[in-house]
Amino acid sequence: MFKSMCKREKFDEAERYLERLVSQGKAVDGRALGSIVEAYCKRGMFENAGRLMEKFHDMGVVSLEYAYGFWLGSLAKAEKLLRENRLMEVFDLLTEMRDDQIFPDKVTMNNALCFFCKAGLVDVARELYNSRSEFGFSPNGMAYNYLVNTLWGNGSTEEAFRVLKNSFQQGFFPGNRTFSLLADALCREGRIDKMKELVVIALQQNFMPSVSTYDKFIKALCRVDMLEDGYMIHEELMRMNKVTSKSAYLCLIRGFSKSNKWEIVAILLIHMQQMGHRPTRTLFKEVICCLCDMKDSEKQFMQLLEMQMSLLETDCQIYNFFIYGAGHAKRPDLARQVYEIMQRNGIEPNLSTNIFMLQSYLKSEKISNAFNFFDKFRDRRGLQRKLYNTMIVGLCKVKKVDFALEFIREMKNSGSFPSNQCYEETIKLLCKTGRFDVVINLINDLEKGDFRFTSFISNVLLYHSLKSRDLYDAWIRLRDTSNETSKYSLLGQLIGIFSGYVKVDQDIGNLDEVIEQCFPLNIYTYDILLMLLRKGGMDRAHKLCNRIVLTAESRRLLEKLVSHEAALMSLEEGTAAGQLSGGEHRTGKNADSSRTSTVVEIKEVINSIKEGSRSPHVKKS
Repeated sequence: MFKSMCKREKFDEAERYLERLVSQGKAVDGRALGSIVEAYCKRGMFENAGRLMEKFHDMGVVSLEYAYGFWLGSLAKAEKLLRENRLMEVFDLLTEMRDDQIFPDKVTMNNALCFFCKAGLVDVARELYNSRSEFGFSPNGMAYNYLVNTLWGNGSTEEAFRVLKNSFQQGFFPGNRTFSLLADALCREGRIDKMKELVVIALQQNFMPSVSTYDKFIKALCRVDMLEDGYMIHEELMRMNKVTSKSAYLCLIRGFSKSNKWEIVAILLIHMQQMGHRPTRTLFKEVICCLCDMKDSEKQFMQLLEMQMSLLETDCQIYNFFIYGAGHAKRPDLARQVYEIMQRNGIEPNLSTNIFMLQSYLKSEKISNAFNFFDKFRDRRGLQRKLYNTMIVGLCKVKKVDFALEFIREMKNSGSFPSNQCYEETIKLLCKTGRFDVVINLINDLEKGDFRFTSFISNVLLYHSLKSRDLYDAWIRLRDTSNETSKYSLLGQLIGIFSGYVKVDQDIGNLDEVIEQCFPLNIYTYDILLMLLRKGGMDRAHKLCNRIVLTAESRRLLEKLVSHEAALMSLEEGTAAGQLSGGEHRTGKNADSSRTSTVVEIKEVINSIKEGSRSPHVKKS
């Protein structure tokens, strides 16, 4: 009769029937109550089921184990509690059941643990997991995965490691993503012992970590100078026919280079290329500089070259890398040997080869050798300009400025114009040695060629005018101001201001706006300007700092506007546009309002800068 009431959904009659049994002092089977709860849940009437259990719980005469288990299980399947943010009610209910020695089934407990993790209730999930023996349940594989990911996301790497380790011991294997995330965190935090233990446990359980996980482990080991361990993992990957990543190779090579273990370095460099990774010029430079610091450096260098030539196809670029590395190691003799070997092997040196060879002589201050080498190319028009530039810059680097000036004159007479870097390095060295007359003569020549001053040269001139008045004296003495162009005239005034000769009528705090009319400002310009302002008191320097911050903020807002415009244009053209803020495409009215609000924000910042009312730290509402 009772079951019939439940099946026919006569819930009120069924409830009154059980209440009469209780009032008559008769025993009520917990499964009978569970039948009504089950019927309610099948109809989705979870609140009615909860109310009924609460009523009979207060009576204290009915076993609620079956009813609780079915109710929680149904809620979990329907995810009703998750949607209504009532997960804390579940935890309170589970705690109450535990205290009453009522234990839900394993499915219910695992679902609850997963939901706590999904909702980000880390502390609740942690407490439920730590109380698993009291609840009499063991997490399943999915619950372990959820918990490890949640703890990792919360920054509890150590705890996530313990949970993952326990999952292995229980025979559950995490997904590759879960394992990789935790391994990455352990490597990033330098927990090498824990990472070793994790890999060993995984291998014992026949779980093979991914190659990317091994790569991260290798790089972590290199960071703490455990190079041999990293090399062992690399060898293990090779035995498994797996390819170590290029970044892991670089870490190993650089680590062993610093340890002067060139044999391993050479093997790794060759292996790297055999595995399809193209080495960089910088890497060759580091390796060769390491070899050249050792005893028998020439022998070691030539052995590496022979290995390269015998085991791999060696093209012009690889020869160039050897020459470049030898030049940085200040071994032009070795660079020359490589240059001659490549010619004997039928490989014609290209422009880069000749530039690196010339640089190798200059870096070692073998000036006569550099001149002799350069003379071979004087008649080759295609190579001439870049080799001239290399020669001029190289001579300045080794403080041979007079030779550099001769090559500048020679280059101009041949109809070529030196690069900006040539003038930058030459003027910097001349200013450093106090030869300001020569600097002004160079500037006079540049003005005739309609040369536009770079920020580098302008900063050098302002810096040295701040240190000494000699530069401005030379400017006044040697400049023809009658035919001076506006920008050169403005530069002269700035040099006078920084020297202290020229008095400023306007607020010196706005001097950056004047400088910007002459050349583009950069961080070094602001540094020099702050040096000037500090002479007049720290208040002016503080005001400039505030304006620098505000200028950076306005630029950030402009970049934001540009990115919005680009995204909108791509949407209008029907191309794949990136997502705008909020994770959705903005079109039509929303897009226009977003664009307008950004423009308004920029205008507000610019106006507040002009008014001087904006603080760099307090955003105007």
